[in-house]
Amino acid sequence: MSDILKHIMHPATQRNDPQGNLLEIGPWSASEADARAKALGLTMNDDHWDVVLFLRDYYRGRGPEADAREIMAALEQEFADDGGRQWLYRLFPGGPIMQASQVAGIPLPAHTADPAFGNVH
Repeated sequence: MSDILKHIMHPATQRNDPQGNLLEIGPWSASEADARAKALGLTMNDDHWDVVLFLRDYYRGRGPEADAREIMAALEQEFADDGGRQWLYRLFPGGPIMQASQVAGIPLPAHTADPAFGNVH
């Protein structure tokens, strides 16, 4: 059974790291995403949703093998017409990988803590 099917069938197995970030993909809803965004100081609009839904689809396709550098490149390519990296950081000032992944309910990709790839700390 694939990892994602395990989590769909057994949502109680969802695990978090010490900071509360998901280690694995689990159940998710728009209202949960809105609550997570609000906790991060974000007000979701259509642009935010486009990024979040793109990340969820990307995670479904690549899973945990994708690292922050790869995902950032995919985001920049997907949203190049909107303004690329600068536009993404305007939407998610705490880092498009860090914050959008949290809102999307997906685990933080490897190397997310690298300031150049998703976290401004």
